[in-house]
Amino acid sequence: MIAFLLLFVVLGSVIFHLLSPWWWTPIASNWGGIDATVQLTFLLTGTVFVLVLLFMIYCIVKYRYREDRRGEYQPEDKKLEMRLTVLTTIGVIALLAPGLMVWNDYVNPPEDAIPIEVMGQQWSWSFRLTGEDGILGTTDARNISPENPFGLNPKDPNGQDDILLEGDDLHLLVDKPVKVLLRSIDVLHDFYVPQFRAKMDLVPGMITYYWFTPTREGEFEILCAELCGVGHHVMRGLVVVDNESSYQEWISEQSTFKEFQNAAKSDSNDVYVKN
Repeated sequence: MIAFLLLFVVLGSVIFHLLSPWWWTPIASNWGGIDATVQLTFLLTGTVFVLVLLFMIYCIVKYRYREDRRGEYQPEDKKLEMRLTVLTTIGVIALLAPGLMVWNDYVNPPEDAIPIEVMGQQWSWSFRLTGEDGILGTTDARNISPENPFGLNPKDPNGQDDILLEGDDLHLLVDKPVKVLLRSIDVLHDFYVPQFRAKMDLVPGMITYYWFTPTREGEFEILCAELCGVGHHVMRGLVVVDNESSYQEWISEQSTFKEFQNAAKSDSNDVYVKN
């Protein structure tokens, strides 16, 4: 009975893997290498899983209890240990090598990649895009205030035309590579868009980054994949991949850092006059 149950587990696992719905989720980036690495991982670990269970079934059947049979005691087998060590080493190398090659591509953006900034904080996402100069301005955590939530350097001319999206949706151009710069202003977060096959930790005090190319128009949900507090489950956002006309229409409606500063000064003056 145990042998039949193990055989059922083997067949059920293989069938579930081949028919699993996640296999057909839409891919919105150019990272086919990530999917290939995942498939290789499933192939290697799945093969080992099946072989181990088949070996267990073989042992259960062949060495099942009989009154006329005595157990044989073999505490050590040097040859078996050496074979298992060699096979395990080969398996680990086969798992790590493709991942390292994919990672090398993952963190080496092309020269034409457009820089964007993702800022995480408990429990929301904010984004910063380049203006007409194509350069993001410098930031400093000491500059963060209600009037300057991104902590931009007000004296940096490159930051004056930066487009600020505080708690709003992120829009990207289809078929345009982007370099995603990630920073957190409080605790550890993780920027994850499942369909993009792309994720990276936001580490306080560091700027982490990766790049991808959206290849499909649509809306894709942003998740935080790192436990960041009691509101972790609500730290969600939306990436909208647009065509050229839709993107330009959206970008024309957004505010720059300079406009944020002018609005903040105007509000301050109004309060001062009323007082």
